[in-house]
Amino acid sequence: MVPRLSLRWRVAAALGLGSVLVTSLLAIATWNLASDYMLRQRVQATTRQAEVNLRLVEEAVRTNSDGLTELLTGLTTNPDSTIMLFHGNEVLTSGRQVDPAVVPPDLIVMARDGTPARQRLRADGIPVIAVAQSLADGQGVYVELFQLVQLDRTFRFLSGLLIAGTVLSGMIGVGLGSWASRRALRPLTELTAAASRIAGGDLKARLPSQRDPDLGPLASTFNTTADALEQRVLRDARFAGDVSHELRSPLTTMVNAAAVLRRRQAELPGTAGKALGLLTSEVDRFARMVVDLMEISRADQDGDKADFEPLDVGGLVHGAAGSRLSQDVEIVVEPPPPLVLGDRRRLDRVIGNLIENAEQHAGGAVRLAVLHQDGSVRLEVDDAGPGVPRDMRSQVFERFTRGARAGSRGADTGSGLGLALVAEHVRRHHGKVWVEDRPGGGARFVVELPEALS
Repeated sequence: MVPRLSLRWRVAAALGLGSVLVTSLLAIATWNLASDYMLRQRVQATTRQAEVNLRLVEEAVRTNSDGLTELLTGLTTNPDSTIMLFHGNEVLTSGRQVDPAVVPPDLIVMARDGTPARQRLRADGIPVIAVAQSLADGQGVYVELFQLVQLDRTFRFLSGLLIAGTVLSGMIGVGLGSWASRRALRPLTELTAAASRIAGGDLKARLPSQRDPDLGPLASTFNTTADALEQRVLRDARFAGDVSHELRSPLTTMVNAAAVLRRRQAELPGTAGKALGLLTSEVDRFARMVVDLMEISRADQDGDKADFEPLDVGGLVHGAAGSRLSQDVEIVVEPPPPLVLGDRRRLDRVIGNLIENAEQHAGGAVRLAVLHQDGSVRLEVDDAGPGVPRDMRSQVFERFTRGARAGSRGADTGSGLGLALVAEHVRRHHGKVWVEDRPGGGARFVVELPEALS
């Protein structure tokens, strides 16, 4: 399937084609009028000259002058002109020698019948106009060939000039169309960029005010919608933060009580002990969920206010590995140590959440790698699970996405906020995060961050 041109280039092509069509019509009209006028003037001049010469030749033939040959020679206006006199059974010529056979017989016959005749033709490669007239009393036919070399050069120059003008007009039309479409579509480009920034989480993106009466309402409506969306998101974040804060006191009591009961779990028989184990594990999960909820609500409210500093991502990975990973996990850090501008707490949380996700849903992490790639730092976390289906690879980073629905990656033991926090923190660092297939099986979570300038 042939890709369709963008709107900008379709407008430019349309304007260029329109310019070519208009200029072509003007060029054709100019060519027809100019060439017809110049040719007509040339024909009239040659006809008058031939009539004058004919009278002189008629007088010489009528008086049987001995100087007829010299007269014909004197009548040639330039070396490229030719005079032929068909007199009796002989043909007298002067000027440039041309085979009399180049003169069409029909032209001679028409002249013998008393009708002056003219015709354009080529004689030995030179364009000429042949004027044939009958002598008085049928004494012969006078033919004069006037060269059209200068006129032919003028025609070639004029045609070349008109063709070049047509091509140049098309190019100018395409250029003007591209410039005009770019200016006309600039508000749409700004709208697309602002909408993309909002979709990426930058709720402060706005369109600049427009003075144009057609574009002003669009910018105003978009900015009003963006303001309402930002306020709603902030209200939701404040609500989530307030709820989490209110839950901290009873949650602290529940965690402490669960810790006391956990120490006495061995004293409880059978079913009661199992029930206590389930209760304490759910209390721990609830505590992690509240902490995650408070952090993600705080991230929504803080915006991009974090003070970034140069950080060694390899050092962060080794720090996380020392506290969370077993000894058999492969750790690869490509030298020299990659540096990024970031918030240490947030990036440490990103690495920790990816490792925790692998442990809870995919049998644990098997490889951590920090690599350089095209001006960015790439962090890869491989797990030993079955992988993530393609249709779920964007949903796993949404809030409260359950593990059982995310490609059957184990029991649903997570709160659904871990990977959402990863995506939020990575976005704050102007990076990207995604999941792909791991060579050999499993899933590979990839974080790409801009590399700090050395």
